[in-house]
Amino acid sequence: MAVELDGAPWRTLPVDVVARAGLTEGRALDRSALRLLRQELRRAEALTVAGRALRRQDLSARGIAERLARASVAPAAVEESLAVLSRAGLVDDSRFALTRAASLADRGYGNAAIRYDLERKGVGPEPTSEALESLERESERARRLVERRGPGAGTARYLAARGFGEEALEAALGADFAPDP
Repeated sequence: MAVELDGAPWRTLPVDVVARAGLTEGRALDRSALRLLRQELRRAEALTVAGRALRRQDLSARGIAERLARASVAPAAVEESLAVLSRAGLVDDSRFALTRAASLADRGYGNAAIRYDLERKGVGPEPTSEALESLERESERARRLVERRGPGAGTARYLAARGFGEEALEAALGADFAPDP
């Protein structure tokens, strides 16, 4: 929306910002009106940055907060944006954890690596545990990888590097896996 100041073009503002700031024709832009307008502009900017980030990939709440901080968004606007996005269902750490864990499991990662990745992305312990419990058993995933790669020490090292635990290695490799005493 084009806004004029003293009869001369001033700025073009998003309609939602104008509405939330309560700007109307003939309203004087005093300090309080300008303060409210700036607050609404910051809020709109934060939501735009978050929306752009979410358009590319699903992110955790901490991931969104980090993106907004890198864009120099004020902390109050970050908190408000996260609340708005959470209420809209666009930011949901439980959903993010479930989809991220399933994706990593499909790519051949074990539970330890998946847990580490989710923690690194800012997902709390409860959603992380729920996501790991929703996956196929780690030993079954390891067994499929052993069938594809073949048994042996190289496969055991590969699985260990991908975050599979000793129990999963023993179940998948059997006699080919002998843990250190």
